Amino acid sequence: MKKPRLIELFLSFFKIGAFTFGGGYAMMPIMQREVVEKKNWASDEDILDILVISESTPGVLAVNSATFIGYKIRGFWGSFFATLGVVLPSFIIISVLSLFILQFKENAIISYAFMGIRAGVAMLIFNAVFKLSKKMKRDLFTYIIILATFMITLLTSFNIIWIILIAAMIGIAHGLITNFRKKVLRHD
Repeated sequence: MKKPRLIELFLSFFKIGAFTFGGGYAMMPIMQREVVEKKNWASDEDILDILVISESTPGVLAVNSATFIGYKIRGFWGSFFATLGVVLPSFIIISVLSLFILQFKENAIISYAFMGIRAGVAMLIFNAVFKLSKKMKRDLFTYIIILATFMITLLTSFNIIWIILIAAMIGIAHGLITNFRKKVLRHD
């Protein structure tokens, strides 16, 4: 894998940041397409791992993902320029919009545009989940965790951070028990 120049890394993440509406989850399919399919800087498995780490660490998903991907590709400076690239478009757009927010607030056309954007973002998120689920380990344990977290999230107001942490601890415990059983079976 050829390491990209820092300016190329910055521009790729600037483009990702500039053309993504709806936050980190909506950004993931665009990031996956750019980083994996177009540039071949990482694999789908890398993106899935980075998504899990980004979701499990404090901060904004898009920024965390850009930082981790940049670091994987080019180390410290890669993380710096990828993060700068993904954040800068939002900063510029918000700065400009803040000058006109009162005029936009009452504009029906802008309101309708945002309704359409929300629908598109929902599809982007669904597409990202669908693509990433193909790379997921498929066994009974995984399906139980997915179903349990979905039901807890849907039916309770339990904080999502706690759900992620508890699911991570359950995953670690399951992995340790599974590995212990394999070692015991090998020695018998």
